[in-house]
Amino acid sequence: MKGVKMNIIEGGVTAAKGFKAASCAAEIKYKGRTDMAMILSDVPCHAAGTFTTNVVKAAPVKWDQEIVYHHEGARAVICNSGIANACTGEEGMRYCQATADAAGKIFGIPSDSVLVASTGVIGMQLPIERITRGVEMMAPVLEGSKEAADKAARAIMTTDTIPKQAAVEVILGGKTVTIGGMCKGSGMIHPNMCTMLGFLTTDASISKELLQEALSEDIKDTYNMVSVDGDTSTNDTVLLLASALAGNPEIKEKNDDYYAFKEALHYVNETLCKKIAGDGEGATALFEVKMTGAGTKEDAVTLAKSVVTSSLTKAAIYGHDANWGRILCAMGYSGVQFDPEKVDLWFESRAGKIKIIENGVSTGYSEEEATRILSENEVTAIADVKMGDAEATAWGCDLTYDYVKINADYRS
Repeated sequence: MKGVKMNIIEGGVTAAKGFKAASCAAEIKYKGRTDMAMILSDVPCHAAGTFTTNVVKAAPVKWDQEIVYHHEGARAVICNSGIANACTGEEGMRYCQATADAAGKIFGIPSDSVLVASTGVIGMQLPIERITRGVEMMAPVLEGSKEAADKAARAIMTTDTIPKQAAVEVILGGKTVTIGGMCKGSGMIHPNMCTMLGFLTTDASISKELLQEALSEDIKDTYNMVSVDGDTSTNDTVLLLASALAGNPEIKEKNDDYYAFKEALHYVNETLCKKIAGDGEGATALFEVKMTGAGTKEDAVTLAKSVVTSSLTKAAIYGHDANWGRILCAMGYSGVQFDPEKVDLWFESRAGKIKIIENGVSTGYSEEEATRILSENEVTAIADVKMGDAEATAWGCDLTYDYVKINADYRS
């Protein structure tokens, strides 16, 4: 159901009815900046979630999976940056419980309605006294304002250089429904989620089952198509809370309202994903790869991911070098069968579009024009393998000197 009319609005997790946000400086690892955020719903929400595929799962991931999969509702999300609470054993799980208990006591809500998330250094134990004090600090300053959402989006950042938010309105059942969200992510980012935390809120009335299905399906074409560096994190989490306060008829089946909701959700997720990719550690450019003409959707996904994760291709993007041989090479080792002598390739950006190869050979393009196109901060490679009509898009970034600098001394 493409072409649903949407109203793109400013805002993040407080844009939808019934949600407040807050942040504070708990000094968990960082000094002189906020490092905790909270989202609180006025009412119990249906909750959906998707999580890392890494076998090594952080304590908050295990905590949230239990709540999302086995409990009916959720009221709050509490997130800290700086320390990941990963590889922390039973003590890490007790700290999740302690965080939830602190919120439960303050707000008079069940501890098992409190979702938690952490991001940062692996292997360190959380300073739980600072975490619980942070919950106490945030409680009186919770607001439903855009400013509160902005501050929350900044508080969850680690090596991110910018906060990441998006929001949209759509009409469902004659009512205005809002979906908003914030995320963080800059490094340890690879398909199947990343060191990426995403928190989405909506005032739509939708069954828990369809809310989960909508999120799980959309992840495949959004967060799972982002790669910065090939490392899949231990903490990846996307949570979606639905308050039902918009007053639309509850979506209980896959009708037009369901597909309109999915399209609006996709807009928010794709917007956030592109912000993550463009803010990759040390990056100077968002690198988008559109694969068209594939025989199957799976082939298109595999080809696009192979190109967007190629270190040599990423380095060429950083150098504004139209080294198309690296792209064709990355497609060739992807495992997908195609005829390299049928491939067409273009580079595109705000500066223009240029066809680089046609049927597997150079078009004799202008290197100067190609460099001008590749010098923008958002660059797209479009490949047509002429095997069918399936397509997929992946997002990544260029590979720079600063990426190594950032990750060589991350723990310090």
